[in-house]
Amino acid sequence: MSIIIFILILAILIFVHELGHFIVAKKFGIRVDEFAIGFPPRIWSFKRGETTYAINAIPFGGYVKIFGENPDEQSTSGPDSGRSFVNAKKWKQASVLVSGITFNIIFAWILLSISFMSGLTTSVGDSYASYVKDSHVIITMTQADSPARLAGLVGGETIVSLESGNKKIEGIAVPIIQNFIKESDGKIKIAYKRGNDLKTAEVIATQGIVEDRKAIGIAMERVGTVKLPIHKAFIEGAILAKATIKNVAIGLYYFAADAFRGKADFSQVTGPIGIVGLVGEAKTLGVVYLMSFAAFISINLAVINIVPFPALDGGRLLFVAIEAVRRKSMNPKVANFANGIGFAMLILLMLAVTYKDIIKLF
Repeated sequence: MSIIIFILILAILIFVHELGHFIVAKKFGIRVDEFAIGFPPRIWSFKRGETTYAINAIPFGGYVKIFGENPDEQSTSGPDSGRSFVNAKKWKQASVLVSGITFNIIFAWILLSISFMSGLTTSVGDSYASYVKDSHVIITMTQADSPARLAGLVGGETIVSLESGNKKIEGIAVPIIQNFIKESDGKIKIAYKRGNDLKTAEVIATQGIVEDRKAIGIAMERVGTVKLPIHKAFIEGAILAKATIKNVAIGLYYFAADAFRGKADFSQVTGPIGIVGLVGEAKTLGVVYLMSFAAFISINLAVINIVPFPALDGGRLLFVAIEAVRRKSMNPKVANFANGIGFAMLILLMLAVTYKDIIKLF
């Protein structure tokens, strides 16, 4: 079931991305020869007007075949060359290329906004306190060799209560918990939930983990179910989408920098098989969580596609920018060769990541 849901999510996100290219190209009068979900072999297709619409067998991708996007003699000087992508104005070319990325971001924003309207479990502050239900404090991570880690806390646990001596508090707010640990006599009993299981752990708060106070080596966050009215949901959806774009871009930058130095950690990258597992986890948490997960994938697709690498939209945008500066078209053979090499490298990267996913299963 998780595989079917993953394929469905991927197909929808690819459809949204390619729809952006399709709509803008059509708007500018550029000929679109094919709109396809998946890669060949072809399963089903039909033709309407000048465009063939197809569903292909390999679901991990899709494309819009725009006349002249990969220049040849027919598109540069043939009878229909006036409707060719390569002969369109540079700002029109750039608009077509960036439209898929834009549609993915807008779609993610809509999904996140609907999630907030439906009730999204997320990190909460004081901004919408009256709209928060079932708030609790979770442990997001534990420091290596810390008292918390040695007691078996690894992250993902919900704090229920803390006891030290004759004092006890419920896990209601991060500052209260931090202050309780700071003022404890050292030995603390933590009641927590991992999944549906209620467990306890005993830790010794120590100096040196955090400056100027005792600590047990945990990072915490208050989360709750936020259900917002429409106008506030769209505002919060935009804020969360913006923050997600920033975080994904920063993560991608550091990964690329490490890869350039030969130090990339592929264990931190999730491929199709790993994403299927994450979809399975999201499915158990409900439709709203699944929508927010789809929004996260959509933003990832947008950020990755803007990277100036051949075969990606960002790479093609780079070629358009170079042509605009030089006021001269690139040699079509050079552009096509670069995009072909780029596509082959992306396929190899996907295979490498998939192999890593398979290794993790054993």
